[in-house]
Amino acid sequence: MDSSATTLLLSPPLSLSTHKDNGGLLFNPSSLQQQQHIPGEFIWPQGDRIHTLEELNEPLVDLEGFLHGNEAATMHAAKLVRDACQGHGFFQVANHGIDAGLIRSARRQIDAFFKLPHTQKLRARRRPGSMWGFAGAHADRFSSNLPWKETLSFGYHENGSQRIVVDYFTSVLGEEFEQTGLVYQQYCDAMKELSLVIMELLAISLGVERLHFKKFFHDSSSIMRCNYYPPCQEPTLTLGTGPHCDPTSLTILHQDEVGGLQVFSNNKWYSIRPRPDAFVINIGDTFMALSNGRYKSCLHRAVVNRHRERISLAFFLCPKEDKVVSPPQDLVGRDGPRKYPDFTWSSLLEFTQNHYRADIRTLQSFTKWLLSPTT
Repeated sequence: MDSSATTLLLSPPLSLSTHKDNGGLLFNPSSLQQQQHIPGEFIWPQGDRIHTLEELNEPLVDLEGFLHGNEAATMHAAKLVRDACQGHGFFQVANHGIDAGLIRSARRQIDAFFKLPHTQKLRARRRPGSMWGFAGAHADRFSSNLPWKETLSFGYHENGSQRIVVDYFTSVLGEEFEQTGLVYQQYCDAMKELSLVIMELLAISLGVERLHFKKFFHDSSSIMRCNYYPPCQEPTLTLGTGPHCDPTSLTILHQDEVGGLQVFSNNKWYSIRPRPDAFVINIGDTFMALSNGRYKSCLHRAVVNRHRERISLAFFLCPKEDKVVSPPQDLVGRDGPRKYPDFTWSSLLEFTQNHYRADIRTLQSFTKWLLSPTT
C-alpha cells in the first residue's frame, strides 16, 4: 500500500478516553436503535467509509490432503498460502477438521449472551487495565470513531487447568454460564490445534524447518473475541470495526452468512465472502515480524447494515508473553537485513493497549517506541 492511500484512508491514532466507570458513553443497541440518528461519536471520516461490493479473490485452501500427509496436496496448499500472504495476508481454509456442530454451538451460545439485557451483560464488563470482558463500542478506551459493535473477550492458554475458559465464564457471569464456558473451552482447544496446523503450513510455504513455528507457538497465550454487530439505522456513516491491522500473530475468523469483513488491497477495499464451512485466516503484525516482513499484515475492517445483525468469532494466536519474536536465521539469510528488532509479545501488547490505536503503522510505530531511550 502506498503512503498516499494510507493518508486518505486512515485517521491518526486517537487518545485513550476516560473509562466507562468514570462516565463515558454507554453503547446500548436497543436504546440507540430507537433514535433517528446515530451519535456523533460513531461517525467516521468519509475516507474511511468508502463502501464496496467487489470480492477479494483470496484462495480457498483445502487442508484435507495436508492433514493426511499427501505431499502433492501439501505443496499446492503451501503455494496458495505463499501467494496470498505475500500479497495481502488473507486466505480461507476448508476441510479443516473442525466439527460443524461445535461452530454452531459457539454461535448459539454467544448469540444468547448478546441478547441478554444490557445490565446483565455488564456483569462481565471489561475493567480498567484488563483486556478481558464485555465492551460496548470500545467506549471504555476511545472517545471518537467508535465502532458499532459489542465484544466479549477472554484469554486462552495452557496454565495447568483444562477449564480456564469455563472458569472465566462462571467467575464473571455465574454458574448458569458453565455450559457456555464448556462450549468455548472446546472451541478454543480446536482453534489452537488448527492454528498449529496452519503454522506448519506457513513454515513450509516460507521454506523454513516445517516445525519451527509450530514449536514456537506450542505454549501460546491467545485471545478469543466474540463480536456482535447490531443493525444500524445509518450504516453508511459508521463502521463495525475501523480500518486496522491485527497486532497478533494469526487470526482465525468464522463469520456468519451476513458478511461484512473487508480487506484493503491494491489501493481499494474488497469484501470477503462468508463461507459457513470455512475459516478466514489472516496474518498479524507479530507473524509479519517472524517472517522478516515477507508476509503481509493487511488493513481490514467490518461494515454494518441496516437490517441484519452479524456475529463473528475471532481467535487470535499470540506467543507466550515472554517469548522473543525473532525470524528464523535461515530466512534472514535469504532475505537480507532484519526488518524489525527482537521484541516480546508482552511489549507489543502493552503498546497497543496503552499507547496506540492499532492501524497499518502499528509495527513501525512500535519499533520507534521500543527503541526510544525513554521506553
